[in-house]
Amino acid sequence: MVDFSLSEEERAVRDTVRRFVARELIPLEDTVLANERAGLPSLAPDLLTELQEKARSFGFWGITTPEEYGGIALGPVMHAVLEMELGRTFVPFQFGGAADNILFAGTDEQKNEYLLPVIAGKRRGCFAITEPDVGSDATNLRTSARRDGADWVINGEKTFISGGDQADFCILFARAEEGVTAFLVDRDMGWTSSPIPLMGDWSAASLSFQDVRVPGRNVLGAPGGGMEIALSWIGQKRYVIPSRAVGAAERLLGMAIDYAKIRKSMGHAIADYQAIQWQIADSQVEIESTKWLTLHAAWRAQEGMDARHATSIAKLHGAVMANQVVDRVLQIHGGLGYAKELPIERWYRNMRVWRIFEGTDEIQRRNIARNLLKGHVSLGKIGE
Repeated sequence: MVDFSLSEEERAVRDTVRRFVARELIPLEDTVLANERAGLPSLAPDLLTELQEKARSFGFWGITTPEEYGGIALGPVMHAVLEMELGRTFVPFQFGGAADNILFAGTDEQKNEYLLPVIAGKRRGCFAITEPDVGSDATNLRTSARRDGADWVINGEKTFISGGDQADFCILFARAEEGVTAFLVDRDMGWTSSPIPLMGDWSAASLSFQDVRVPGRNVLGAPGGGMEIALSWIGQKRYVIPSRAVGAAERLLGMAIDYAKIRKSMGHAIADYQAIQWQIADSQVEIESTKWLTLHAAWRAQEGMDARHATSIAKLHGAVMANQVVDRVLQIHGGLGYAKELPIERWYRNMRVWRIFEGTDEIQRRNIARNLLKGHVSLGKIGE
């Protein structure tokens, strides 16, 4: 018999985070909306640091970070569960003490210079692989890296880089003679960034590299081993998006249910009408589907199995689901849902990017179909 329950300890962890979201984050939603109207960042950096320290005071620091680096290493399943809880608000928050998984593959020198300061919150990095005209096809990178003595010289452009305007170093992927290679490149080595205005609150930038000189010691992994490093980063992120989608969609659906009970039309609460009931029912079915697809993908990762196919399914389903649910919720609220008085329209804008970044819908469908057509995965098998 399959046991889908959380342990008592896991439920306590989940409930602690749920209370933190309710008490500390959701009350800040009006502030975030006001800051957006004023053209300010969603949260002041000092406030974000204060929130992270509050979470740290009751043990939530480095939830995916190995214990040897000061984290609590909860594992992919509980990571997914906690991301679902954080998804219940649009207040941008992540627990402190985390670093990109690929930084743990660095040398001891690289860990001291990049990994440990990132975990401590003293440095900020970004993952730089996407290029103009080379979006999902990362095998055709044009950014070049050529050897010059003991150094490398980098030339090229990157675009839509998350956090690129705030980062003081980037994990750069460039094409070298040996193949795609990863580099740790400090901003003061000469690269520049320009913010890209977007419809949501996702922070993205374009990065420019003009004869940027990088020491040989800053190669991450082996020359020519960059694609394997990149794929390990992308694969980890793909169960986070549907996890956030579940939390957001559940919160939104709850708002729709509450509103449908009190909004009257033609003498009846709109909850009495089948047109509204079906939208509520369809949303619940899709949310539950995404929840279990996501937890299955996280479980495969936790058990050391190949989770790539499962995470593609979860990411595709979750991104589409969230956009369908928020659209229904806005429709149920009518004109009020379209107004900035409620946060629905903000969620509507923010969720749209989930169908694009970390692998577009089209790329996920290609991956899923290719795995089936080439026999990499089999249909109808449970627990494999």
